[in-house]
Amino acid sequence: MNKLTFLKSDRSNIQLVLIIGLFLITISIFDVFLNSFFKINLISFLPSKISFIFPLVIGMMGFHLIRIEYSGNRYIDILNKNINTSTFNAFLTLLILFLILKAIPPSLSWMILDANISGDSKDACTGSGACWTYIKVWFRRFMYGMYPNEQHWRINTAFLLVIGLGTFGLFATEKMKKFLALYYVVIYPILAFLIIYYLISGGFFGLEWIETGAWGGLSLTFIVSFFCLIFCFPLGMLLALGRRSSLPAVRYISIGYIEFWRGVPLITVLFMSSVMFPMFLPEDFFMDKLVRVIIAITLFEGAYCAEVIRGGLQSLPRGQYDAAKSLGMGYWKMHIFVILPQALKLVIPGICNTFLALVKDTPLIFVVGLAELAGMLALAKTNPKWLGFAMEGYIFASIIFWIICYAMSKYSYNLEEKYKTER
Repeated sequence: MNKLTFLKSDRSNIQLVLIIGLFLITISIFDVFLNSFFKINLISFLPSKISFIFPLVIGMMGFHLIRIEYSGNRYIDILNKNINTSTFNAFLTLLILFLILKAIPPSLSWMILDANISGDSKDACTGSGACWTYIKVWFRRFMYGMYPNEQHWRINTAFLLVIGLGTFGLFATEKMKKFLALYYVVIYPILAFLIIYYLISGGFFGLEWIETGAWGGLSLTFIVSFFCLIFCFPLGMLLALGRRSSLPAVRYISIGYIEFWRGVPLITVLFMSSVMFPMFLPEDFFMDKLVRVIIAITLFEGAYCAEVIRGGLQSLPRGQYDAAKSLGMGYWKMHIFVILPQALKLVIPGICNTFLALVKDTPLIFVVGLAELAGMLALAKTNPKWLGFAMEGYIFASIIFWIICYAMSKYSYNLEEKYKTER
C-alpha cells in the first residue's frame, strides 16, 4: 500500500483504513477523557504544547481516514453524513467535544460534588463548591418576593384557578366549542385578571390587603408575562390588519402607532408609565403601578407582534382573498375564517420568538420598583449576610428562564407540526 492509496482509500483497503481511523479517534477522545476526569495524561512524555493539541491532531487524522463515501457500514455512513462531511466540520466536532470534556469535571465538582446544601446560614458554606444553601434560604423570596409567608396560599390558589379555567376547552361539549374563541379571547383574560388581582391583593372577604409593591419573585414574572401575552396578541392582530387596510386613516394610524412604539426603548416606556403618567391623572384617580406596567408592556409588545403577523398576511397569495370574496364574505368574516387562520399558521415561530422576548424583558420592571425574579436576585446579592453568592442566584434564575423558554419553544413546535399543511 503506497501513501496515495492510503490517504485516498479504495475498496481494497477500506477495512484497514476504517479500523485505523476509528482507533485514532478513540485514542484521542480517551486521552482527553482521562486527562479531564482522572488527571492521567497518556502522552505526558511529549512537550506540554504538543501534548495539548496532540489529541486533536490524531482525531482529525482518524476522521480523515474514515471519510469514505461508500463504506458499506451503516454507522460509518451516518457518521460521514452528519458529522464527518468535511475536514472543517470534523474539526469543529472534535473541538466542541474536547471543550465539553474539559468543562464537565470542574462544573460537576462545583455544582454537585463539592456543593453545600445543608444549613440555613452563610457559615454552612465551607466547601469550594456552590452554596445552594443560599438558594434554599431565599427560595420563598425568589418565588413570592416580599409577600407575607403566611399568605402564600393565596398566590398558589389564584394560579391553580387560572390554570383550571385555562383547561376549560379540554372539557367543552360540541355545542360549547364554537364559543371557545370568544371565551379565550374575551372572557378568560378578564376572569384571570380579576382572580389574580383581587385574590392576591385582598381587601375583602376577610383577606388582608397587600399592596402590589410586596408582590415579587417568579410569581410576579408569571403574572406580568401571562397578561402581557394574552393582551398583546389580539392587539397585534388588529394593528396588522389596520396597517394593511385600504382606509388611509386606519392605515396611517396603525403605521404611526407601530413605528412609535418600535422606536422607543422599553425601559423608557416603563419609566413613563410608572413615574410620568400618574402626573397627568386627576388627583382623585388612582391606577395601580402593576396595572400601568402591564398596560405599558402590552402596548409595546403589541407593535412587534403586529409586524410578525403582518408578515404572515403578506405571504398569502392574492387568490385567497379573491376566493373568500367570491363566496360573498365580508371583510371581518373573510379575515376571521379564511385569512387569519392561514397567516397565523405561517408565523407561529415568529410569534413564539416575540413571546420569548417578552418573557425575558420582564426583569426590566425592576427599574420601577417591582422586584420579580431577577429583581429579587439583585436584592439578595446585596444582603450583608449573603455577600459573594451572586453566581448561584444567577445560575438558578438562568435554569428557570431556560425551562420557561424551552417549554414555550416546544409548545410552538408542536403547534407548527399540528397545523402544518402543504401549500
